[in-house]
Amino acid sequence: MAIKQTDNPLTIAIVGSGYMGGGIAQVLALAGHTVIISDVSAEVAENNRKRLLTESDQFVADGLFEAGSTATIDAHLTAAASIEEAVAQAQFVEEAVPEKLDLKRETLARISAAAPVDAVIASNTSTIQIGAMASAVDHPERFLGVHFSNPSPFIPGVEIIGHDGTSEDTFAAAEAVVQSTGKQTARIKDVTGFVLNRLQYALFHEATQLVDEGVASVEDIDTVVRTTFGFRLPFFGPFAIADMAGLDVYAFCYESLQQGFPERFATPKILKDLVDAGKLGTKSGAGFLNVPAEDTPELVAYRNKAYVKMQQLLDELGPAPVTY
Repeated sequence: MAIKQTDNPLTIAIVGSGYMGGGIAQVLALAGHTVIISDVSAEVAENNRKRLLTESDQFVADGLFEAGSTATIDAHLTAAASIEEAVAQAQFVEEAVPEKLDLKRETLARISAAAPVDAVIASNTSTIQIGAMASAVDHPERFLGVHFSNPSPFIPGVEIIGHDGTSEDTFAAAEAVVQSTGKQTARIKDVTGFVLNRLQYALFHEATQLVDEGVASVEDIDTVVRTTFGFRLPFFGPFAIADMAGLDVYAFCYESLQQGFPERFATPKILKDLVDAGKLGTKSGAGFLNVPAEDTPELVAYRNKAYVKMQQLLDELGPAPVTY
């Protein structure tokens, strides 16, 4: 993994140096930021710093980090004796303590009291609404969610979630920090589950229903997901996939699904409106995407090349070491 060092390094504190917080610290240190980690004690923070360096050595050996990455992390990452010491000079703070609302509010209050008044304060929560924590932060306009995914050194997408009072300057600052590491950001409204987990758990829920109904085994469902629509997802999201399939085709499929599940698979209004307007996706030059019909062959060529490359990569890696 190659991370270009930022031209605008910041002092960043990570509060909570476990698996998620530690991975975030590695990424930010590799980008050239000055990163200070803290935890429940100075000893825990220092031990986690050593672990992150050892872990980096293994990543380098496995070809996952570039040569020299451990030295870069070592030069940019320090452990503080306390939360207060870690955040005292920070321009950006990422809270990454366990997913317990009371613990997060308590931690955020300590961060808020000790950090500079203009420091951006973020939470790495994956499930707790940002608005439920905002009152723990003085000047809550500087508070938002910055949700890295597991494993944070290797997953490129990060959700940026504001509460009702988050300022535009705070959004911009958080996006700049994340993008300085080479990751991609998406702004999300403050709803339960945000986007990632609403989609992820919707899929998981439907998969468990299929198992409970005896439709297919766990193994066969996993096979279908990873070898069919899941195979497309590294390159295209659900709206791009729908456009290429044809929104009229999606509408017909919804009608078919409604024979067995009339409420669960009611046709989405946004889809019906596009089809009624004759916007059927790439074949009509309009849909969720705005791809002119004359550009469709280029998109199809990219799609086909991407899928062949994906299969070549999977063949090179071999099957995942899992058993059912």
